[in-house]
Amino acid sequence: MTEKRSGIVTLTTDFGLRDPYVAAMKGVILSIFPRALLVDVTHQVPPGDIREAADTLARAALLYPPGTVHTAVVDPGVGGDRRALAAKADGHVFVGPDNGVLWPAIRNAPDLRVVHLENDAFFRKPVSRTFHGRDVFAPVAAHLAAGTPLDALGNGISDPIRLEAEGPERSTDGLVGAITRVDRFGNLITNIRAGDLDSVARVRNPVIRAGDIRVRGVRSCYEEVPRNEPLAIIGSDGFLELSVNRGRASDRMGLKGEGIVGAKVRIGFEA
Repeated sequence: MTEKRSGIVTLTTDFGLRDPYVAAMKGVILSIFPRALLVDVTHQVPPGDIREAADTLARAALLYPPGTVHTAVVDPGVGGDRRALAAKADGHVFVGPDNGVLWPAIRNAPDLRVVHLENDAFFRKPVSRTFHGRDVFAPVAAHLAAGTPLDALGNGISDPIRLEAEGPERSTDGLVGAITRVDRFGNLITNIRAGDLDSVARVRNPVIRAGDIRVRGVRSCYEEVPRNEPLAIIGSDGFLELSVNRGRASDRMGLKGEGIVGAKVRIGFEA
């Protein structure tokens, strides 16, 4: 018996586009299920950055039609003793390694079911110890997209690795959060939600500091400040972002490269 699927398979990886790894996964999927509609969420996750991949997947997944199969392969533990998983959550299906990459996208689903991928009849043979994206996750995703029931793939489990979001901490005069990612426009996305600000603000106009950036208050759009001026804004996913109107906030931090992600964001509330 098959299950109803949308035919869409999304791909989130840290493979980049220089090498043939993404193309190999797509070839395997289309060889098994030629009618699959393949969607690249991103292949530019920093190598091995499970948290960024998990965050990206969680923000994108539920925007797709029910029955979509989401495949996430950021897998520094490939070939080791980590499990391979598939999960059903909120009418969607998720495939990936058991390292937490799936957890933020599935954790709140009332219908969550997770299985350990044990039935190698659904794998590509032979299975490489270093490329489970091609030999395990891609063929499993294809079979799921074609309607294979989740329970055919392996036994249910109740203990997937949980990658919990790290929220901001309260300080004596406000909050201390962190930058979690830098988008291609140089915007600095933080782990501070709009509700976090509301929960501690006793007065208006918070002063927000991160590296060399200092701004007052949260704006509603970029054009509220002059060109090349920094600002804070609540982004489309509900998180506080530091931006520059027509510029790159990442260039204003006084930090470079990996030093930006994880940098503290301090919010003090002043009268």
